[in-house]
Amino acid sequence: MATTIDLFAKAREHERIEQLQAARELDALPYFRVLEGPTLPVVEMEGKRRIMLGSNNYLGLTGDERVKQGALDALNRYGTGLTGSRLLNGTTDLHVELERELAEWLGTEAAIVFTTGHQANIGALGTILGPSDTVIADSGDHASILDGCLLSGAKLRAFRHGRLDLLEKRLAQAEHDGGGVLVVVDGVFSMEGDVAPLPEIADLCGKYGARLMVDEAHALGVLGARGAGTCEILNVEDRVDLRMATFSKSLASCGGVIAGPADVVEFLRIQARSFLFTASGVPAAIGAALAATRICRSDEGRELFAKVLDNARHLHRGLHELGFKVVEPTTLGDGTEIVTPVVPVVVGDDWKAVFLWKALYDAGVFVNVAIHPAVPPAGALLRTSVMATHDDATLDDALEIFSEVKRAFEAEHGPLPTAL
Repeated sequence: MATTIDLFAKAREHERIEQLQAARELDALPYFRVLEGPTLPVVEMEGKRRIMLGSNNYLGLTGDERVKQGALDALNRYGTGLTGSRLLNGTTDLHVELERELAEWLGTEAAIVFTTGHQANIGALGTILGPSDTVIADSGDHASILDGCLLSGAKLRAFRHGRLDLLEKRLAQAEHDGGGVLVVVDGVFSMEGDVAPLPEIADLCGKYGARLMVDEAHALGVLGARGAGTCEILNVEDRVDLRMATFSKSLASCGGVIAGPADVVEFLRIQARSFLFTASGVPAAIGAALAATRICRSDEGRELFAKVLDNARHLHRGLHELGFKVVEPTTLGDGTEIVTPVVPVVVGDDWKAVFLWKALYDAGVFVNVAIHPAVPPAGALLRTSVMATHDDATLDDALEIFSEVKRAFEAEHGPLPTAL
């Protein structure tokens, strides 16, 4: 007897259909907007120049001539693609050099490069963990971490974002699960821009005998004297077992890396399905990432790290003074404040966030919109982010637009959440 359920019905009946249709009719859909040139501080997007405050190009290296030359040299030497996996015909000397330099930069024994950051997380987690193990994850972790946890079949014990008391509770529960235990957290959380309390997390992992993995996607090339991320700036590099990072932020390319003990990296090299059964990263991407890595490891890199954080403080201070409710930087126990390039503006209501985005977009500023489920219900925000290549004049122009838009928006839609 034939099934009576249409497999595609969910595509025609899902809960977002009416919202998407309404947003499209109002030309207020904040997603899939078409970029018409390179990701610079000011971009061409859909026929208009707009200040870019919605990119993860934290160091501005996608426009750097040395990075572009690195991509071009690789393209000219190896062609457009390698047409095979790293296991077979897809490993070049550029991959080997990049893995060596990333391991040196991060201070680990070895590193393995994946075609994308998403594949790095699902490859590592889906391989190291098994059905007899337990993985403990922060509820704010990136979706690729959750995907890797689910793929592994391990018992998943999540804890509410940043709640160390709940993390310890999950660790205590995991003692009775019978397998190995891994805690995995973002170093810098991608939506709110806050920093994980890694020293305390490492203490708890040590107390309960758990391994610790940190996703440095939004911290590599930003935080720490070497730019090696949250593990460096929080002085826990020797207490973190695995570190993951992507090339699609500060490294101006596309790809991902897992860095850690040589034996674990070798295990991933021969077992991780997302590494073995996908095409190798295209030569241009690897060449660009290698060139960007070398810039980050130079004296110029330290200047770029400082500049992007200065720009983040400038934007955060300006938005706060305008009365926006901006997510506060992370304050450590000793009072040290850690700023990241992610500067979120809390709006609350999903539709208000979309309409505010539209007003800013029309006025010449592009930002990102995060609504549920990317953020908690009623926690919609505009995710702004800065680059090292923004100058004060451009940021001040953006703040002036924010001011004008806020005044007109609140007159029509009511007050926005205010600064504390």
